[in-house]
Amino acid sequence: MISIFVIIISYLIGSISFSYLIGMKLKKVDIRKHGSGNAGATNTLRVLGVGPAITVLLLDCAKGVVAVLLGLFLTNGDPAIAAASGLASILGHNWPVYYGFRGGKGVATTIGVLATLVLSAALIAGLIAIISIIITRFVSLGSLIFISGTTILTGVFSHYLDYPIVYFYFLIAISVLSFWRHRSNIQRLIARTESKIGEKTPVK
Repeated sequence: MISIFVIIISYLIGSISFSYLIGMKLKKVDIRKHGSGNAGATNTLRVLGVGPAITVLLLDCAKGVVAVLLGLFLTNGDPAIAAASGLASILGHNWPVYYGFRGGKGVATTIGVLATLVLSAALIAGLIAIISIIITRFVSLGSLIFISGTTILTGVFSHYLDYPIVYFYFLIAISVLSFWRHRSNIQRLIARTESKIGEKTPVK
């Protein structure tokens, strides 16, 4: 029962949409009706600016961290429940019960989850992702590189990094989910019409 409880709590934590709350607080706007329509840090940057975007990024990351730590703490370190709690928080961000199940793509929350579960792999993949964003200015591409890269590194080096193998299976599920949520971005990347970081869509 405690395992089910912590997974549900993790979903509810993930369902808190900080981009929506901050957008309403600052400018009385629903972030999902402006810019790309995505309830996340990148769209917050386009619509509200740097300060709110950084705040959203950190808070959304924190959701993933808290979910994984709750899973570990309340189950005496069960890696499967910790990973499941992290996945639940990502699902909550993507389909939040509080906001009509219209959320974001879960990248920041995924960063929090992966950094807590598999820090070394996440750091390496994150560095590669940051370099790709600096070069291409495509946040979506960097996000996919980070998530898939962390998954691959975890699978290849799980024995050497002492990661439970169950983490790798959950990371595969998270990667599949992320690529599916970014399917429109992938199409725009292929068509070379994807928006680049720094392109603003101010609220009228």
